[in-house]
Amino acid sequence: MTKRTFLGAAVSACCLMLIAAGPASAADLLDEIMQAKKIRISTDVAIPPSGMMDASMKPTGSDVEVAQLLAKDWGFELEFIQTTGATRIPNVLTGKADIIISTLSVTPERAKVIDFTKRYATLQSDVGCLKSLNVKDWPDLKDKTIGVSRGTTQDTTLSNMKDKELKIARYDDDATEVTAAVSGQVDCVGTSATIINQIGVKNPARIFESKIPLATFDLAIGLKKGEQRLMDKLNAWITENVKNGKLNAIYKKFHGVDLPPDMRS
Repeated sequence: MTKRTFLGAAVSACCLMLIAAGPASAADLLDEIMQAKKIRISTDVAIPPSGMMDASMKPTGSDVEVAQLLAKDWGFELEFIQTTGATRIPNVLTGKADIIISTLSVTPERAKVIDFTKRYATLQSDVGCLKSLNVKDWPDLKDKTIGVSRGTTQDTTLSNMKDKELKIARYDDDATEVTAAVSGQVDCVGTSATIINQIGVKNPARIFESKIPLATFDLAIGLKKGEQRLMDKLNAWITENVKNGKLNAIYKKFHGVDLPPDMRS
C-alpha cells in the first residue's frame, strides 16, 4: 500500500466513525445552569420600584423579588448581574448572564436578537412633565426637551416619531435620567409611570405627572435564542406563579396596583 493510499484509507475510516457517532451535541444552557446550581440574572437595580438598593445596600424591588422567587423555586444560587437598559441584552448574548429580568419590554426589534418568555408583568409608559406645565398633547411639547434612558422602548418609540420633531436628551440609564429631571436639566421625561412618580419623591419641589400616554408594554424574561428547554421551564414557572398569585403579590407590593385582569383570569 502506498503512503497516499494509506492516508486516504485512514481519512475515510475517520469520517465513517464521525458519521456513525452522529453530530456533536450542542451545549444546553439549562443543563449548564443545573450543573452549576446557580442562575445569573441581568437586573437593573437603579430603577425603583422595579430594582433598587435598600437601606442596607441590598437589592430590592419587584424585578429583584421575581428573580429571587425563581432562584428559590428552582433551588439555585442567585447571582445578580447589574446592568443598565442598554446592556441587558448584550449580557445574555455574550454569556455574561443566563437570563434577563429587568423591565424588559417585548418588542419586534428585540425579538430578532433574543427570545422572550410569556409576560410576567406589564409596564405603562408615558411622557411625564412638571405638573405645572400645560402639556396635553404632542404640540405642547414643542421646544421642550424629553429625557429618556438610552436603548429603552421609550427611546425607540419617541425617536421614531419623526413627524413630531421632538427634542430628545439621552441618558445612560434610568437613574441618570431621573437625576436630570430632579435637578432641573429636563422638564419632561419618557419613561414608565412608576418612575415618573418617583421624581417628586426625590424632589418635592419638582412634582412630575404623566401627561401623554405612550404605550403599555408586556414585560417578559429575556434569554438567548435557541434555548428551548430553558424557555419551556421558565414559561411553566410563570404560569404557575401567576396562577398561585405570587407574581401579582410582588407587583402590587411595589407598584401599588394589581397585574391586568386578563393576566390573572
